[in-house]
Amino acid sequence: MDVLPRRSKYGARILLAWLACASSAIGQHASVPRKTFAPGEVHLNASRIYVYVGKTGFGHEHAIMGKLRSGQVHLGASEQAGKLVFDMESFVADTDEARRYVGLKGSTDSATQSKVTANMVGPHVLDAARFPTAEFDISSAERLPQPDQRGVAPYEFQGTLTLHGTARPVAFRARVEQRNGWNRLIGRCSILQSDFGITPFTMALGAVGVADQLTILGDIWIAPEYRGERPARTANR
Repeated sequence: MDVLPRRSKYGARILLAWLACASSAIGQHASVPRKTFAPGEVHLNASRIYVYVGKTGFGHEHAIMGKLRSGQVHLGASEQAGKLVFDMESFVADTDEARRYVGLKGSTDSATQSKVTANMVGPHVLDAARFPTAEFDISSAERLPQPDQRGVAPYEFQGTLTLHGTARPVAFRARVEQRNGWNRLIGRCSILQSDFGITPFTMALGAVGVADQLTILGDIWIAPEYRGERPARTANR
């Protein structure tokens, strides 16, 4: 399966939003106690996963936001490069933060957010009660020799994504920037729900639904080889 980003009529807009977020800082340090992080440890409170969900028929585009339960990323490793564990029960639909991050305009009222979230985590889609976590087992996270259009050499991640009880190989490229003493990893990839045994949500005999393809965007903060101060979250993504 080709899991590198596919071209679509929404791709350019999402990519521009991603690049804009990559160039913005997370903000000033919060006034909170220091914590010692192991090298490569992911800061769970600062990191987020976003998902762009396209539409079919008379459906609507959606933006999803979720958190990690645990994470280790060893940049530059050619093997055993870490693991990300996603908290599927934390995923919520169409918050303002998520919509801005993936490049969608407007807001969604709280009742609709709750309904879409319930459908998403319910037994007919993610079935989060049965599969409360998903995992990306990172086999390698190597830096590529050629820089991108901004002059920064990206990293290529390869590994196995286990979602909804099904494991599939996944590969994607990501930018890594040093911010506030941390490594900030920003990357994206595309997957098909059907490849993981998930039937995309539809209603009204298929007249309203969501696309099979999902675009996953990660904004992950990783502790470097030295101690850093806890990064502060902002709500302007």
